Amino acid sequence: MRNERIWLYLDDVRTPLDEKWEVVTNYDEFVSHIKMNGLDSYEVISLDHDLGETAMKEYYNNAKPNFQLDYNNIKEKTGMDCARWLISESMTSGIPLPQIYVHSANPIGSANIIGYINNYLKNQRLPTGCVSVKIPHTITQNQFYD
Repeated sequence: MRNERIWLYLDDVRTPLDEKWEVVTNYDEFVSHIKMNGLDSYEVISLDHDLGETAMKEYYNNAKPNFQLDYNNIKEKTGMDCARWLISESMTSGIPLPQIYVHSANPIGSANIIGYINNYLKNQRLPTGCVSVKIPHTITQNQFYD
């Protein structure tokens, strides 16, 4: 049995330097991890937005130059999908969300996640504490950054 609550980090290319984080790289791993441990086992969850090649292409080809994000161009599930699942899980289970951070480099995707989480919290009459953070990390894959 665990004594400490889990710190979960969702990202497909970065690994946090602090070893307290458990890392998942996509939507399916994220959902499985939380289902396996139970939402109430988490102290902190930090989300990336872009989780795969089409999300990165959308960022570089549309979001960055045009300040728009078109989810129709993204084939894989994103951190936004994970945020939606988290809220659904919290509503269904009655378990409050842990602290949620967003560490994505995509400012539009980050704002979408932060707004979504904080709007949910506000509607639940809870403090709106989802914020953007910088978490020291290494790059585990650089295929999108070449």
